[in-house]
Amino acid sequence: MGDWGPVIIGLVLFVIFSPGLLFQLPGKGRPVEFCNFQTSGVSIFVHCLLFFGFMVIFIIAIGVKIGS
Repeated sequence: MGDWGPVIIGLVLFVIFSPGLLFQLPGKGRPVEFCNFQTSGVSIFVHCLLFFGFMVIFIIAIGVKIGS
């Protein structure tokens, strides 16, 4: 059985960093908007960079392992 750490971390970070679901950086009228369910190309790019950065930190730098 493989390591489930990257899968679970990726799923949680995907939900957290979905633009417009919990927060949106940058927002349409403000720098940060919460629960507006709207996106823009810039916010998708920013959230993609945040997702990638946190995935690298958790999987490579910290080395989170779940399973055997």
